[in-house]
Amino acid sequence: MKDLLAWSKSWINEKKKNYIGGEWVTGNQDKIYENENPATNEILSRWNMASFEDVNHSIYEANAAFKSRSWIDLPMRKRASLLRSIGSLIRQHENEFAILESLANGKTYKEALTGDLPDCSDIFDYYAGWIDKVYGESVPVEKGFINFTRKEPLGVCALIVPWNFPLLMACWKLAPALSMGNSIIIKPSEHTPFSLIRLFQLIDENLDLPKGLINLVLGDGFVGEYLSSHSNVHKVSFTGSTKVGKNIISRSCRSSLKSLSLELGGKSPNIIFADCPDLKEAINRSFDVMFSHKGEKCSEPTRFYLEESIYDKVLQGLVSKANNIICGDPLSSQSDQGPQCHKLHFDKIIEYIDSGIKEGAKLECGGFFDDKANNGKGYYVRPTIFSNVNSSMRICQEEIFGPVLCISKFKTENEALALANNSMYGLAAGVWTSDISRAHRMAQEIDAGMVFINRYGCYDFSSPFGGFKESGWGKDMAIHSIDSYTKTKSVWIQI
Repeated sequence: MKDLLAWSKSWINEKKKNYIGGEWVTGNQDKIYENENPATNEILSRWNMASFEDVNHSIYEANAAFKSRSWIDLPMRKRASLLRSIGSLIRQHENEFAILESLANGKTYKEALTGDLPDCSDIFDYYAGWIDKVYGESVPVEKGFINFTRKEPLGVCALIVPWNFPLLMACWKLAPALSMGNSIIIKPSEHTPFSLIRLFQLIDENLDLPKGLINLVLGDGFVGEYLSSHSNVHKVSFTGSTKVGKNIISRSCRSSLKSLSLELGGKSPNIIFADCPDLKEAINRSFDVMFSHKGEKCSEPTRFYLEESIYDKVLQGLVSKANNIICGDPLSSQSDQGPQCHKLHFDKIIEYIDSGIKEGAKLECGGFFDDKANNGKGYYVRPTIFSNVNSSMRICQEEIFGPVLCISKFKTENEALALANNSMYGLAAGVWTSDISRAHRMAQEIDAGMVFINRYGCYDFSSPFGGFKESGWGKDMAIHSIDSYTKTKSVWIQI
């Protein structure tokens, strides 16, 4: 770890640039961004954000690359091999990526290394396998005609990546978009740009991709707003807040009605019935998926609904686990939880905790800055559990995106269902029961894009990820992501 930390500090201090048209381009000299280490409050890096001209340049280069057909006309096996090579580069440098994510985001090094990085590399293998397996359809039409469909790339895709899973979300978008023949402009969050910059460095040094195929622009919300508004950007794939997602929709409508994929907020319910097949497992698994990555996950189960007869037992088990969590240096193997990503987010979480107390929820544990975590430095929030929460409270309705859990009780299945669906979000939901009929009823009636029965948080590249209602439009992963990066053309031939 000592050598790795020394490497990371040296690398982070190097000048950070945009990657446009196959060249490293310095950003706006007058617009400097400072990255803070959320564990120590020290400045990690200062870099120049992209200028208006830089973003326009990236759009020009991406369009030129797409129109040249330098990528789509490569033999399919060659394209697949290059995608697999990107995955291999991530595997070879996984320790570097993990420490860069930990330093910038605050997640523990072990979470980044064992939880995020394997999927970052493997998803390129998965979508490399799709390149020669996307078929059109032969359509039965009236006599005298042949009709078939073709799947074609969209063109220039702008990928806007959040700060909670910087590299993973980038790979979720890069792999399918490239596999279908599109050119790319990607914007990481200004809070966590380092792992994506490192990936582009490795690609530039090791792989011969067509000039302008992939472009990296660094900056704040201005970059995303401009990409969303530009008529020569043909798709935006965004992961982030519902508020920003709605802004992207508005900008797209005012420009070119570009294709959109929006993975937005969540306030997911987790329902535990008294006939749960393994209550200990339900407590342990539910706690882990709620509080891992310091609660900064869109699909985390932030609303627990417990059947009345098991309410006290489950609550006691959850509080006991929360009190044993070690907040500390994210690079230490002894730490269970790192700091929240940045100060504004930390302040927002504390404000939500205060509102829960004021509105009458019972604070069972946590609810404060953990000044023992790292000698009083950093943005550490103890795992926080509220009981006696009702659906009118802000903490029950609004996405907090932190280690804050709301717990309520219910008496009947219908009551549990009504509580679960009382949300503007519809990303995910969990149900724990031994009754197979109840499991199917709940899966059918819960208004969420993903429902997990007896194990919250099951994910696979072959299964779609995404929600309903204000949790977004479209799906990541599986063939559904392939569809979102292609357009369907109908061809008629008279015979």
